[in-house]
Amino acid sequence: MIDFDPGTAAPTKGTDQRNGGDLVVETLEALGAKTVFGIPGQHALGLFDAMGRGNLQFVSSRVENNSAFAADGYSRATGEVGVLFLSTGPGALTSLAGLQEAYATGVPMVVVASQIPLEGLGARRKGMLHQLDDQKASAANVTKSQRLIQHASGIPSAIQDAWTEAISSPQGPVWIEIPQNVLLDPIMVPPVEDALAEAADNPPRVELVREAVKWLSTAERPAIIAGGGTRRGRAEKSLLSIAEQLRAPVICTPGGNGAFPWNHELSLQSWIEDRYMTDLLEDADVLVVIGSSLGEVTSNYFTFEPRGRIIQIDAEPRVLESNRPGLGIRADAGQALAALDEALSGVGAAGATVRSWHGASPEETVKEALAKVKARLESQDLAKELKFMADIREAVPDGMQTFWDMTISAYWGWSCWDSRQGQFHSAQGAGGLGYGFPAAIGGAVGLETTGKPARVLAVSGDGSSMYSISELATAKQHNIPVTWLIVDDGGYGILREYMVGAFGKATATELARPDFVKLAESFGVPARRVSPDEVGEALKEGFAADGPNVVVVETLLKMFAPTHLD
Repeated sequence: MIDFDPGTAAPTKGTDQRNGGDLVVETLEALGAKTVFGIPGQHALGLFDAMGRGNLQFVSSRVENNSAFAADGYSRATGEVGVLFLSTGPGALTSLAGLQEAYATGVPMVVVASQIPLEGLGARRKGMLHQLDDQKASAANVTKSQRLIQHASGIPSAIQDAWTEAISSPQGPVWIEIPQNVLLDPIMVPPVEDALAEAADNPPRVELVREAVKWLSTAERPAIIAGGGTRRGRAEKSLLSIAEQLRAPVICTPGGNGAFPWNHELSLQSWIEDRYMTDLLEDADVLVVIGSSLGEVTSNYFTFEPRGRIIQIDAEPRVLESNRPGLGIRADAGQALAALDEALSGVGAAGATVRSWHGASPEETVKEALAKVKARLESQDLAKELKFMADIREAVPDGMQTFWDMTISAYWGWSCWDSRQGQFHSAQGAGGLGYGFPAAIGGAVGLETTGKPARVLAVSGDGSSMYSISELATAKQHNIPVTWLIVDDGGYGILREYMVGAFGKATATELARPDFVKLAESFGVPARRVSPDEVGEALKEGFAADGPNVVVVETLLKMFAPTHLD
């Protein structure tokens, strides 16, 4: 192995002495980590040297923000903790937009960032490369907590604590900093043999469950909004049972997509931005909101004015009643819905009250609402868009996971995508561009690591794809089975549409862009350009191939007309 001078990181002499980097790697392995994402850097070399003696798989991205997206995608696809290694200063700062998405969406990650040597900390301007006044303060807005480790003996416990915090609801990324010399200096700490991290218990309070049951057992028109917390809490089984007991219509938010069976007779699917759905939810006499803040999209851009009582369940206490007053239950969604399901069964809620929506059954009401949404869409000039999304859905295998960038296709997907036995992932938490492809890379790596079918689909626009185009090199280097669909409309399509709608013209939305097919091929990645009518067949061929591939469609898609302005 090569040793380094802590001040300069210059090679000195070989030694077999273990160091702080070994403790990081050993602890992560003991906790169950299999894969790490990131980019090497001067102050982090101790981490990467130690990985050479361990069993962690390393996936080297080309931009740190994309490394964060990849660790996020790995976690979402597998349900495991994503692990990210960062260098100091610019490397750490570049990751923050990706971490904002993980933090907003509640994705468990452990982030290990290097730091300058201890002697330069405390805002003392030593003039060291990458030096910041307080690096971890930069991460405070996008991570659950931040730790600085100043002694190697503290590394195993700090990482174990961080892992515990990451998986405890509300889940999210946790930031650890280790100075360069702490990673490199020889240690006397024995090898890490075991580490244990168990999620902290977050059950609902008994009296709140009792009160919720009282409301629901006498409700005539109960309804349910299933947000992303439903999926993170693995509450799908309890949600289905509760909905069937109450005969309550269920709608999923974009983050909750897949939490409830799409074609169930009580499913309002995910048409959360349609006024017909807003009207129905406003008419509920008791509305159960799970893992959602009733924020901008879920509230149909804050036009939602419920007339009934609200029961809001969320692991994050700051979310409760942040937009609407109600019975706030701070709890993990899985634990809360399991308790609610058991309590409702105990009081015989299914037959306690006649469920009637002004003379119509809940099932009839759901069917009528979906028919109205369909009719509204068909009354607009959207045949191309409807067929395009249907062709993609038909091409994607039922169990395949999909990753969507902030692009018009994804906005359609928020409402119309039936994830079936797969999972739908998008960047709706923070809404940053560039998520789709690197997250899909992480997802595919994770699925392959856990022995599952690894092929995934990423969907981007031409604007968002340029944020992560360099990751074609990552996908090629690791032969990652990602099919990347790039919908090229020559600009920031959704912003163009917003500006034309608001001002009559668009400014600064048009983009010069590369020949995506030739660019992908220059990375050694197969690519093809097809018409919208050919997208389904092209995707099927891409799914059957080995390694990464790209499908480019040049077309201008429109969004369905907003209903919150009516």
